[in-house]
Amino acid sequence: EGTLVVVNRNASIAILDHRGREIEHYQVPYGAKILLKDNEPVKARQEFAEWDPFSTFILTEESGLVRFRGVVLGISMDEIRDDFTGLISQVITDPKDEKLQPMVEIIDPKLKNDQGQPVVKKRYFLPKGANLDVKDGDEVYAGDILSKIPREVARTKDITGGLPRAEELFEARRPKNPAAISEIDGLVQIGDLLRGYRRVVVRSERGGAREYLVPKGAHLLVSDNEKIKAGTPLMDGPINPHDILKVLGEKELAEYLLREVQEVYRLQGVTINDKHIEVIVRQMLRWVKIEEVGETEFLVDEQVDKFKFQEENAKILEKGGKPAKARPLLLGITKSALSNDSFIAAASFQETTRVLTEAALYGKVDYLRKIKENVIMGRLIPAGTGFPYYRNVILKTEPVAKEEKEAEAQVQS
Repeated sequence: EGTLVVVNRNASIAILDHRGREIEHYQVPYGAKILLKDNEPVKARQEFAEWDPFSTFILTEESGLVRFRGVVLGISMDEIRDDFTGLISQVITDPKDEKLQPMVEIIDPKLKNDQGQPVVKKRYFLPKGANLDVKDGDEVYAGDILSKIPREVARTKDITGGLPRAEELFEARRPKNPAAISEIDGLVQIGDLLRGYRRVVVRSERGGAREYLVPKGAHLLVSDNEKIKAGTPLMDGPINPHDILKVLGEKELAEYLLREVQEVYRLQGVTINDKHIEVIVRQMLRWVKIEEVGETEFLVDEQVDKFKFQEENAKILEKGGKPAKARPLLLGITKSALSNDSFIAAASFQETTRVLTEAALYGKVDYLRKIKENVIMGRLIPAGTGFPYYRNVILKTEPVAKEEKEAEAQVQS
């Protein structure tokens, strides 16, 4: 049909102004149909892409004939009839035999290999629950759908269903069955099954390699000999934010958390300015863990406030010493609040008895430097006119000159 279909998982569309400057940038999901051509003018609120949000797809990147491997009715594939429409769909199941690996091969019958068999142009593994959209022997073209995998539609999209997701993000919890992400840029090589897991190797052009084990029934988001970047998910599933921090760094993690939290509220039509979420994310990324102490007074594996760490390193560098090295930490809002230097502020949040008991045992001193502890103690807060710089400012009234008074009287009359 001549329709443009996205077959790349890192595709994006940029909107440029008349000077060629980028004014908007959009990530386009895999399988989306592009409704406009490159360099075509676009108006505000005009649609330029569409996709099915309730399914993920397996698309062919090559044209050729379909050949099934490991797809056996009653063993690795079932036929299910829809009670409403009466239509029969072919659904991939999890075969008991590990040697049976359901897959779709795209072959070129005109080209033969050394054994006289058609050349396999591309191979796609079929995960458990995939609905087949093609039959054995069908002719397909690049961008055609081979299989659809329905998403979890049972998850409620109201505010009660969304808040647990927001809580999971703000508490920095590790999700169940997280998706593995690549730690390096490189070329994907999909190996054989090993004890119910499939080996996926990412080889860097510089010679290094990373090996990952993906569950057998998981939907692979990468294909053999595909070039990927660090941080690319290898399988479908929730991403562990701690992995994003480790692989991509603080900036990418902050953008991910902001994007995911905003998605929860946008589903309800709730508009929240990014700055409110960014303040929370900044507090979650306030801490670092010491890896090398250098000539500082820190200890290895000590959890330190980022600003204190930078201040201490600056002092050491001024003296010509060796600074400490640390890696950033992601703490949930509860843990971040309880890690506060002020035990009064920490006790006001959660685990009051434990925090106060620990402060008494260690003989801690609270210097009341921040806002929360000063509010609790009923003192002036260190903000605005509460700063020490303004405390000694005295306002005085100066006598108005006689001429100014007469001028004001004339204006009033």
